[in-house]
Amino acid sequence: MIGFIRGKLVSKTPPQLVIDVQGVGYEVEAPMTTFYDLPTIGTELTLFTHLVVREDAHILFAFSTEPDRLMFRTLIKVNGIGPKLALTILSGQSAEEFHRCIHDNDINALVRLPGVGKKTAERLIIEMRDRLPKISDSMNTEEGQSNSHISDQNPKKEAISALCALGYKPQDASKMVQSIAQQDKSCEDIIRLALQGVTAK
Repeated sequence: MIGFIRGKLVSKTPPQLVIDVQGVGYEVEAPMTTFYDLPTIGTELTLFTHLVVREDAHILFAFSTEPDRLMFRTLIKVNGIGPKLALTILSGQSAEEFHRCIHDNDINALVRLPGVGKKTAERLIIEMRDRLPKISDSMNTEEGQSNSHISDQNPKKEAISALCALGYKPQDASKMVQSIAQQDKSCEDIIRLALQGVTAK
């Protein structure tokens, strides 16, 4: 198991990062909560990782904090929740918001996430309720501050592409982005506001 990865950040195109570790470029996938904390390109960073082995691929998922990785590992233990859907859940809601949904049995908030239907939301609430207290012991719910940009080229297009990669339909992703005043906003800012808009409905 690969526990963490340390190297220089080469590129960041949600949900994928490339990290240069002594001349080897590792492709990893990360939730938007991790993207919000990323430094500028060329900066050295350390990310906590989880390796998923499939017949056709080995996929490395990366997280800025251990509690985020713990939440991911707990989510994929839920019946019907795979790594991709777990990544989408972590991207669409903060840990604090997710805790509130589980505690308040808020099915409506969960089904707004792509790939989460009513039955999946109900299963999440039932199976995660007993596991959340253990996660809370190590969970840091303070929002990370970042002054980095995911992309300086066509942030609107990059944001739509990122939302599609997270599971949103192209037309829905486009509507989410179009509803945001984009002047002087980075791709990162647009994605953050788009996801906040979905969970606030």
